[in-house]
Amino acid sequence: MLWRVVRSQRTRDLFFGLALAVSTAGLMAFPQACVAAAKTGLELCGNVIVPSLFPFFVLSSLVVDLGLAGYLGRALEPVMRPLFRVNGSCATALALGFIGGYPVGARTAITLYRQGQCSRAEAQRLLAFCNNSGPAFILGVVGAGVFQSGRVGILLYLTHMAASCIVGLVFRFYGPREAGETRAAPTFQAKRFTTAFTQAVTGAMTSTLNICAFVLFFTVALRLLTLTGVLPALAEMLGHAFAPLGFDAQWAGRLLTGLVELSSGVAGLTGSGHLAGRAAMAAFMLGWAGVSIHCQVLAFLADSGLSSGTYFAGKLLHGGVSAALVWVLSRVLPQGLPVSLVLADRVDAIAALDFPSALTASTVAAWCLFLAFLFFSIFCGKKRKQVV
Repeated sequence: MLWRVVRSQRTRDLFFGLALAVSTAGLMAFPQACVAAAKTGLELCGNVIVPSLFPFFVLSSLVVDLGLAGYLGRALEPVMRPLFRVNGSCATALALGFIGGYPVGARTAITLYRQGQCSRAEAQRLLAFCNNSGPAFILGVVGAGVFQSGRVGILLYLTHMAASCIVGLVFRFYGPREAGETRAAPTFQAKRFTTAFTQAVTGAMTSTLNICAFVLFFTVALRLLTLTGVLPALAEMLGHAFAPLGFDAQWAGRLLTGLVELSSGVAGLTGSGHLAGRAAMAAFMLGWAGVSIHCQVLAFLADSGLSSGTYFAGKLLHGGVSAALVWVLSRVLPQGLPVSLVLADRVDAIAALDFPSALTASTVAAWCLFLAFLFFSIFCGKKRKQVV
């Protein structure tokens, strides 16, 4: 009976109407705090979102629209098919997801499906594990910025990638076997470079602005939830419920913040607390990604015809596996990974990049990766002609 009441349209309309009224009252009661939160969100967009995502959005569109993913697919089919039960073209989404960060991987997977370079089931499997954080955020913001340690950043990034691959192995069993799974058969026509480049730039800017809008919204929403006492009350309830496990209100507040917005969540992990516990919680937040990033992915999924079920299940599993790996490794290797001090110093320097430097570095990395895709495609094309 209660479930029917909750599912009814009238109840949902009443809930959303009440939420809008409370949000409006909160904006009127705390105008200065909301403006300050919006400025913080704009700084985040300018310093992190735009320079890190825009070049890789352009890159992902060019790789798919020019047909480079198809060449890559023919070469990597023997690897991607047995491991993850997807065709080789899907390696593009996985690679760009690891390098460009979320939501580049998910956007690339959806584009591959729309272009006919992967089936619906393959796209659903791919969404479960291709939407990952990039190295700049984990190594620079989380490792060097939050934990003040390049070694912790490297540990988090390596476990993040390992957990993503584990999720991919799990979701290879998702869905029935399709008739077209025995070989990749893309059915799309590559575009001319001028057309592909123009559409890639305009589409990348639109996608980046959409993401910035979600970041701004959730930054202000989190601030309102804190000022009105909603978030502290929920943290207190959760802390009391899991007190026997050593989970107090402070940890609950950190977790709830990270579940909603990733950047704010990991920023709250500075200060007191056992390093292994803080690192494990950071790993869970990075794997889960946060409701803000989920909304960004759902915006791309809206008219694709794909379901969000495997995506959410994959992100939840990714967070759990990442946290478990970090917890175990931090116990086995309490001093951190035995990495080179030179590498650790380079990681620490990432957090100090300003906007021009970050944009330049991200653009150079994106174009170098594009050239690698291009030369690899030319090599595969020549090799195929020799075989024929």
